[in-house]
Amino acid sequence: MRAYADAGAQRPPLPSPPGRAEFKAEVLQKKREALLSQEDSVKLTEEHRRLMAWNEAENARQRARREERLRKEEEERKRHKLQAAENKARIMEAFLKEKEKEVLQLQEEAKTFITLENLEARIEECLDNPRNYNFAIDKDGRIVKRTVLS
Repeated sequence: MRAYADAGAQRPPLPSPPGRAEFKAEVLQKKREALLSQEDSVKLTEEHRRLMAWNEAENARQRARREERLRKEEEERKRHKLQAAENKARIMEAFLKEKEKEVLQLQEEAKTFITLENLEARIEECLDNPRNYNFAIDKDGRIVKRTVLS
Protein backbone atom coordinates (compact mmCIF):
# COMPACT_ATOMS: atom_id res chain seq x y z
CA MET A 1 0.00 0.00 0.00
CA ARG A 2 2.70 2.23 0.67
CA ALA A 3 3.71 1.94 -2.88
CA TYR A 4 0.66 3.88 -3.97
CA ALA A 5 1.41 6.70 -1.62
CA ASP A 6 5.02 6.89 -2.69
CA ALA A 7 4.31 6.82 -6.35
CA GLY A 8 1.91 9.79 -6.10
CA ALA A 9 -0.87 7.85 -7.62
CA GLN A 10 -4.39 8.38 -6.45
CA ARG A 11 -6.31 5.73 -4.71
CA PRO A 12 -9.67 4.61 -5.97
CA PRO A 13 -12.56 5.70 -3.74
CA LEU A 14 -13.64 3.31 -1.07
CA PRO A 15 -16.87 1.59 -1.86
CA SER A 16 -19.72 3.05 0.19
CA PRO A 17 -21.90 0.84 2.31
CA PRO A 18 -25.04 -0.25 0.49
CA GLY A 19 -28.00 2.23 0.77
CA ARG A 20 -26.03 5.12 2.27
CA ALA A 21 -26.75 7.52 -0.61
CA GLU A 22 -30.41 6.57 -0.62
CA PHE A 23 -30.59 7.14 3.14
CA LYS A 24 -28.91 10.54 2.83
CA ALA A 25 -31.28 11.54 0.02
CA GLU A 26 -34.24 10.37 2.08
CA VAL A 27 -33.12 12.40 5.12
CA LEU A 28 -32.68 15.51 2.98
CA GLN A 29 -36.10 14.96 1.41
CA LYS A 30 -37.68 14.66 4.86
CA LYS A 31 -36.01 17.90 5.97
CA ARG A 32 -37.33 19.67 2.87
CA GLU A 33 -40.82 18.25 3.46
CA ALA A 34 -40.74 19.34 7.11
CA LEU A 35 -39.87 22.89 6.07
CA LEU A 36 -42.58 22.87 3.40
CA SER A 37 -45.09 21.39 5.82
CA GLN A 38 -44.34 24.17 8.31
CA GLU A 39 -44.94 26.73 5.57
CA ASP A 40 -47.98 24.78 4.41
CA SER A 41 -49.17 24.51 7.99
CA VAL A 42 -49.19 28.31 8.29
CA LYS A 43 -50.95 28.57 4.94
CA LEU A 44 -53.41 25.85 5.89
CA THR A 45 -54.09 27.47 9.26
CA GLU A 46 -54.73 30.80 7.56
CA GLU A 47 -56.94 29.10 4.96
CA HIS A 48 -58.81 27.30 7.74
CA ARG A 49 -59.37 30.58 9.61
CA ARG A 50 -60.60 32.25 6.43
CA LEU A 51 -62.98 29.38 5.66
CA MET A 52 -64.26 29.30 9.23
CA ALA A 53 -64.95 33.05 9.08
CA TRP A 54 -66.79 32.57 5.78
CA ASN A 55 -68.75 29.67 7.33
CA GLU A 56 -69.73 31.79 10.33
CA ALA A 57 -70.84 34.60 8.03
CA GLU A 58 -72.84 32.16 5.90
CA ASN A 59 -74.44 30.65 9.01
CA ALA A 60 -75.39 34.14 10.22
CA ARG A 61 -76.86 34.97 6.80
CA GLN A 62 -78.87 31.73 6.72
CA ARG A 63 -80.06 32.29 10.32
CA ALA A 64 -81.24 35.80 9.37
CA ARG A 65 -83.08 34.41 6.33
CA ARG A 66 -84.68 31.68 8.45
CA GLU A 67 -85.75 34.19 11.12
CA GLU A 68 -87.21 36.46 8.45
CA ARG A 69 -89.09 33.54 6.89
CA LEU A 70 -90.44 32.46 10.28
CA ARG A 71 -91.48 36.04 11.07
CA LYS A 72 -93.33 36.29 7.74
CA GLU A 73 -95.00 32.91 8.32
CA GLU A 74 -96.14 34.09 11.77
CA GLU A 75 -97.53 37.33 10.28
CA GLU A 76 -99.31 35.31 7.59
CA ARG A 77 -100.76 32.99 10.23
CA LYS A 78 -102.00 35.98 12.27
CA ARG A 79 -103.47 37.57 9.13
CA HIS A 80 -105.30 34.35 8.24
CA LYS A 81 -106.58 34.05 11.80
CA LEU A 82 -107.82 37.66 11.77
CA GLN A 83 -109.43 37.17 8.36
CA ALA A 84 -111.15 33.99 9.58
CA ALA A 85 -112.45 35.86 12.64
CA GLU A 86 -113.72 38.69 10.42
CA ASN A 87 -115.42 36.19 8.09
CA LYS A 88 -117.02 34.46 11.07
CA ALA A 89 -118.23 37.82 12.40
CA ARG A 90 -119.70 38.73 8.99
CA ILE A 91 -121.47 35.37 8.77
CA MET A 92 -122.81 35.79 12.29
CA GLU A 93 -123.97 39.32 11.48
CA ALA A 94 -125.75 38.11 8.33
CA PHE A 95 -127.34 35.29 10.34
CA LEU A 96 -128.55 37.75 12.99
CA LYS A 97 -129.95 40.10 10.32
CA GLU A 98 -131.80 37.18 8.75
CA LYS A 99 -133.26 36.15 12.11
CA GLU A 100 -134.22 39.74 12.86
CA LYS A 101 -135.97 39.91 9.48
CA GLU A 102 -137.83 36.68 10.30
CA VAL A 103 -138.91 38.11 13.67
CA LEU A 104 -140.19 41.30 12.02
CA GLN A 105 -142.06 39.22 9.44
CA LEU A 106 -143.64 37.10 12.19
CA GLN A 107 -144.62 40.25 14.09
CA GLU A 108 -146.24 41.57 10.93
CA GLU A 109 -148.07 38.28 10.39
CA ALA A 110 -149.15 38.24 14.02
CA LYS A 111 -151.23 41.34 13.35
CA THR A 112 -153.51 39.20 11.19
CA PHE A 113 -153.79 36.32 13.66
CA ILE A 114 -157.25 35.50 14.98
CA THR A 115 -157.42 36.10 18.73
CA LEU A 116 -160.25 35.96 21.22
CA GLU A 117 -160.53 39.74 21.05
CA ASN A 118 -161.03 39.85 17.26
CA LEU A 119 -162.79 36.50 16.79
CA GLU A 120 -166.30 37.94 16.35
CA ALA A 121 -165.10 40.59 13.90
CA ARG A 122 -163.23 38.04 11.80
CA ILE A 123 -166.24 35.71 11.65
CA GLU A 124 -168.41 38.61 10.49
CA GLU A 125 -165.80 39.57 7.87
CA CYS A 126 -165.68 36.02 6.48
CA LEU A 127 -169.46 35.79 6.32
CA ASP A 128 -169.67 39.15 4.54
CA ASN A 129 -166.94 38.22 2.01
CA PRO A 130 -167.30 34.55 1.11
CA ARG A 131 -164.42 32.87 -0.75
CA ASN A 132 -164.58 29.88 -3.04
CA TYR A 133 -161.68 27.49 -2.56
CA ASN A 134 -163.11 24.83 -4.86
CA PHE A 135 -161.16 25.19 -8.13
CA ALA A 136 -158.60 23.43 -10.34
CA ILE A 137 -155.32 24.83 -11.66
CA ASP A 138 -153.03 23.85 -14.52
CA LYS A 139 -149.25 23.27 -14.39
CA ASP A 140 -148.59 26.98 -14.74
CA GLY A 141 -150.76 27.81 -11.71
CA ARG A 142 -153.72 29.35 -13.61
CA ILE A 143 -157.25 28.59 -12.50
CA VAL A 144 -158.80 26.28 -15.08
CA LYS A 145 -162.11 25.26 -13.52
CA ARG A 146 -164.12 26.80 -10.70
CA THR A 147 -167.36 25.82 -9.09
CA VAL A 148 -170.05 28.35 -8.48
CA LEU A 149 -170.26 29.64 -4.95
CA SER A 150 -173.57 28.67 -3.38
